[in-house]
Amino acid sequence: MPSISSMAEGYPALPEALPAVFRAAMRRLAASVSIVVAKGDNGPVGMAATSITSLTVDPPAVLVCVNRSTSLHALLEPTAPLSINLLSRHQQDISAAFGGGVPHEDRFKLGHWREGHNGLPMLDGAQANLLCVIDTMLAYGTHSIVIARVLEAQVSETVAPLIYQDGAYL
Repeated sequence: MPSISSMAEGYPALPEALPAVFRAAMRRLAASVSIVVAKGDNGPVGMAATSITSLTVDPPAVLVCVNRSTSLHALLEPTAPLSINLLSRHQQDISAAFGGGVPHEDRFKLGHWREGHNGLPMLDGAQANLLCVIDTMLAYGTHSIVIARVLEAQVSETVAPLIYQDGAYL
């Protein structure tokens, strides 16, 4: 496998230690936790994600980064629907389950889910629920950058997001 420095033609050579130091630096970045859901052949497939951000209000859109090795990624393509559920502080168990702590077929048994207009589950008690459709995807390194247009949004009355940093919930 080529080293990082040989993979980036036209860029300066990178120090060998950079990936480990970069990973440590990103663990210090606190982020809210969301559950991203797509349609699978045998029902919905979801994963926990901290790499979600608002992109634009006109049109309403979010950016989601998804590792290409995940089972969710295989379901993503332009025009595919997505459900994005921004977790509340009390939903750590759901985050842990969708982060790999529970088999895929049992994940939606946790929490109270209802069907959204796009046919995907939306989590009750979440900070917000976004029903989206994928506009475009861009491959970058090990991930795909997914731009999803928001078609519907619901928000809770209280603001108490679930925050994750350095391998723990804050």
